[in-house]
Amino acid sequence: MAAAAILDLDAGLMLCVRDGDSACFGALLDRHRNSVVHFLYRMVLNQAIAEELAQEVFLRIYRSRATYEPSAKFTTWLFRISTNLAFNWLRDEKNERLQESLQDQDAPSATRRLFDHQPSVESVLVHRVKLNEVRDAIAKLPAKQRAAVLMHKYEEMEYSQIARVLGCSESAVKSLLFRAYESLRTRLAQYA
Repeated sequence: MAAAAILDLDAGLMLCVRDGDSACFGALLDRHRNSVVHFLYRMVLNQAIAEELAQEVFLRIYRSRATYEPSAKFTTWLFRISTNLAFNWLRDEKNERLQESLQDQDAPSATRRLFDHQPSVESVLVHRVKLNEVRDAIAKLPAKQRAAVLMHKYEEMEYSQIARVLGCSESAVKSLLFRAYESLRTRLAQYA
């Protein structure tokens, strides 16, 4: 019942946008912007690029408002656009070199921030090392596997939604996830 209400709310908002109500677009943006930016960040590993890509996602949604039909969940459509933009960005060799350059610049500052509420410096550093290992392992997955893992684990999307986003069957999603999780288990075996 709650999922249907959310589906109805998002679809209803988008139908209002289609009818010219820009306030509804603002509501959709408020509801989904953070999850799209987080998803894109996990895909491209660069906050600035994730913000730009998220802006492009919502620009495309706004441009497509006149032809919107609520035939699938709004979030499926939203993440399909997000995934396609991330895949396109990842394929662009120039942007990959820029990403590596920016990651190298950002890495030292990320390890210097410590919060007082942590039990000890050592536990914070150990946690960060593990977290970075997991992020690196996910980042090394092929793009389609990475997208499937991020949608499954972080966005908690169902196989059917992921299949629609990636344009494949549910069994293909299960296969992608199986291969991705096997690869992650191998890469992260020292933490088991």
